[in-house]
Amino acid sequence: MKTRYLGNTGIEVSEVGFGAWQLGNQKDWGSMTDEEAIYLVDQAMDSGCNFFDTAPNYGSGKSEELLGKAFREKRDRVVISSKCGHHPNDEQNFEPEKLISSVEDSLRRLQTDYLDSLLLHNPPFSSLHGDSPQFEVLENLKKQGKIRAYGASVDTGKEMVELLTKTGSQIIEVMFNVFHQEPADAMKLAQEQGVGVIVKVPLDSGWLTGKYDASSRFSGIRSRWSEEEIERRGMLVEDVRRILGEDRSMVQAALQFILSHEAVSTVIPGAKNSQQLHQNITASEGSLSVNVLNELKGIWDKELKDGSLPW
Repeated sequence: MKTRYLGNTGIEVSEVGFGAWQLGNQKDWGSMTDEEAIYLVDQAMDSGCNFFDTAPNYGSGKSEELLGKAFREKRDRVVISSKCGHHPNDEQNFEPEKLISSVEDSLRRLQTDYLDSLLLHNPPFSSLHGDSPQFEVLENLKKQGKIRAYGASVDTGKEMVELLTKTGSQIIEVMFNVFHQEPADAMKLAQEQGVGVIVKVPLDSGWLTGKYDASSRFSGIRSRWSEEEIERRGMLVEDVRRILGEDRSMVQAALQFILSHEAVSTVIPGAKNSQQLHQNITASEGSLSVNVLNELKGIWDKELKDGSLPW
C-alpha cells in the first residue's frame, strides 16, 4: 500500500482508506455481524490500510464502537477520522455544547483519548468561517489534545473554497468521483495551501463498481434515485465501460482516477466483504494511462458539467 501525507499535518495515511459507514448499519447497508465487521477491519489493517473514516450517526454509533473493538491494543497502527454535527439518533445539531459532547461520546465508543482528524459533518454554509462557534470548538479541542487536526466534510468545490479562504481547516473531506468532478479546482487550491483532502463517495454509491445498469432498482439508502436518474447513470456507466474495456476492474479504475489527482491524500471506499475490500486495496498497485484519464475527465466535460447528477 502506498502512503501519502494528510496535507501539512505530518500524518501519513494509506492512499486507500476504509469508509466505515456500513459497519453496524443494517438499516442502510444490510446485515453484517459484529464479528464479520471486526474481521474486515483487521483484514484492511493487515493489507496496509491505516486510515479509517467514521461518524457518530453511522449505525447509530455502532460503527465507532466496532472500530474501537478492532483497534484495541492497535491504536498506534491507525489514523482515525470521525465527525460531529450528525448524531446517533439522526438529529443534526451543530450547537457548540452538542459538538463537544458528541466528541466525548466518539472517544468513548472508539476507546481512545484522541482523534487524528475531526470534521464538521456537512455543516451549514453559514458556519464555514473561522469566527463561527463551530470552528472555535474545533480549535479548542485541538488545544486540549483531543484532536490532532480538523476541518469539515462537504459536497462541493464552493464549500471547499469557503473553508480554504475563511477557516484554519487542515483537512477537508469532499465528494469527488468520475461522475462528480466539480471540486477538482478547489482540490488544487487545497494542495497549494497544504490542506489534506479526503475523498468520499468515490464509487458514486456503487454505480462505479459496474454492477448496476439502467434497469436496476434499489431499496434502502439507494432508493433515493428516480427512474430517470437511474437510466441516466446507467448510460454513463456504459460510457465508462467503453473507455476502460471489458477486462479492467471498474472499481480499481474509479479509485485510480481519483488517486491520479495529486491533491488527494486518501480515498475512502466502503466494503461489505473481503472481495470488495481486496478490490479497493489493490487499486493502490496500479494507475491509469493519460489517455484513459483524459477520456474519463471528458465524461464530466461533455455530459455532466452543466447538469450534474444528484447524490
